[in-house]
Amino acid sequence: MEPINIHKFAPELHRKYLSFILNGKMPSSQSTMDTNRSILMYFAVSGLDILGEIENIPKERIKSIIDWIYSLQVVNNEDLVSGFQGSTTLNTLENKNQGSNYKWSHIANTYACLSTLLILGDDLGRVNRQAILDSLKTLQLPDGSFKGAKEGVENDMRFVYCAACICHILDDWSAVKVEAMVEFILNSISYDGGIGQGPDLESHSGSTFCAIATLALSNNLDRLTKAQFVALRRWLLYRFDGGFNGRPNKPIDTCYSFWTGGSLNILDAYEFIHNKNNPQFVLMTQDRHGGFSKWGHVVPDPMHTYLGLAGLSLMGFGGLNEMNCELNITKRTSEHLKNIQ
Repeated sequence: MEPINIHKFAPELHRKYLSFILNGKMPSSQSTMDTNRSILMYFAVSGLDILGEIENIPKERIKSIIDWIYSLQVVNNEDLVSGFQGSTTLNTLENKNQGSNYKWSHIANTYACLSTLLILGDDLGRVNRQAILDSLKTLQLPDGSFKGAKEGVENDMRFVYCAACICHILDDWSAVKVEAMVEFILNSISYDGGIGQGPDLESHSGSTFCAIATLALSNNLDRLTKAQFVALRRWLLYRFDGGFNGRPNKPIDTCYSFWTGGSLNILDAYEFIHNKNNPQFVLMTQDRHGGFSKWGHVVPDPMHTYLGLAGLSLMGFGGLNEMNCELNITKRTSEHLKNIQ
């Protein structure tokens, strides 16, 4: 079956949009993300990686980005809040290179910063691995889940995934009670086969991805029973309706082309929804100035741009770099990680 080319892919426009974000020129709609610039940097750099554009970033610019990311590193062995911050917002001349009130890391920012360093070819030589691992221990709760930071945030499957990625990248699982983590995931499998943010919560493709990617990274996918495995794949396959949605009776959305599609990829089930026309929904959400949005005729944003490109990559579309779904990075970057471990 030949694809219907209703919407033309415009990689050059996406390169310009992501470069705009990379250079810190945030659209006004993203101003609330100022304290999480490291996340925006991750989306921008990751999207450019999928497009094969990393080597076209000037070396001086790559060095400046790497140095900026390391400026976000917090080493505080007293309060056990080491890792990476979201931005330099709380960095001042007075607290430079030392801890201070609220100058704490967050598990998602730590994951994003480590991933971005890898994408840019850094060897993680300046990462204080032990400090990160010591602080990571304090974030795991008795039920096996993780909270995002030392105080005042949620605990759910998102942060379980971040913890798993951090341990995999640092090649050290000593900071995690793996059995408790796996039990938390298994206890979060819902009656319908999908996985929620925690036990007794609604199944969602985002939390399902985080759960099965964590099982894969920790070599525990075989802990799913045959019945659970079959039900999980079935639930994910039902999320496809010309595009992917995240829950039953919800509209299809660009980001789920990766969250749902990536989950199916990890479970070796992506082939069951393969269709040459699959890219058309994602392409419909392209903005004429570059970037992708969650739906058509909506303002694009960095997250949906990156995840849209990642989803298209899974579809084998447009000559994009292949994904390592478990770590949410390209295979090119995961090979670099193997070389430095």
